Amino acid sequence: MEANQVETRTLITSLAIIVSIELAMRLFLPKHALDSIAVLGVARVLQVGLIILSLVTWGQGVSCIGLAPSKIPAGLKKGLIWSAGFGISVLLAFAVLYTAGVNTLVLIHARLPKEPSAIALFFLIGGIVGPVAEEVFFRGILYGFLRRWGVLVALTLSSLLFVLAHSISHGVFIPQAVGGILFAIAYEVEGSLLVPITIHTLGNLAIFTLSLIT
Repeated sequence: MEANQVETRTLITSLAIIVSIELAMRLFLPKHALDSIAVLGVARVLQVGLIILSLVTWGQGVSCIGLAPSKIPAGLKKGLIWSAGFGISVLLAFAVLYTAGVNTLVLIHARLPKEPSAIALFFLIGGIVGPVAEEVFFRGILYGFLRRWGVLVALTLSSLLFVLAHSISHGVFIPQAVGGILFAIAYEVEGSLLVPITIHTLGNLAIFTLSLIT
């Protein structure tokens, strides 16, 4: 990936969009509505839509965050390959931990709602909309901006902020840390944001499915 890929104005504009929508939610919505997965989903769609619009209208274009239309098919294909490799690695690691007496499901358990309709919405927002929004900002914008100072700096800081942005329950932050590092490496190697988006999306859906089954 090229250094200096994302300009300062692109980062500032994206941050302004995200902060403005988050503040508007807290100012104009009832407190109980902020816990709604639907509200969160609408906010994430707005944030991604406005960031993309700003890039297309007066920014550097979507290619600066690895979303060039010409790279989308190849990015999706490589994302599936990365996801398969990562999934196999996780299964092997969990098998080793399980034989050692470690309850691996605790590391990836997600708290799902009880109603079927709410579960479906949770899968949609948490499994698809959320990962897309997070990858656009944390890898596309933030990693792309930090990349000017080298891969190690960009990977470390973007992954750390990715972990801090998530609510850490019971002190378990390993999935977010591993995910943040993996997504950044995949983006660095392939140069297409579709790769970490695919890994992130399939990973979340797999976690939710396991949580639902167990």
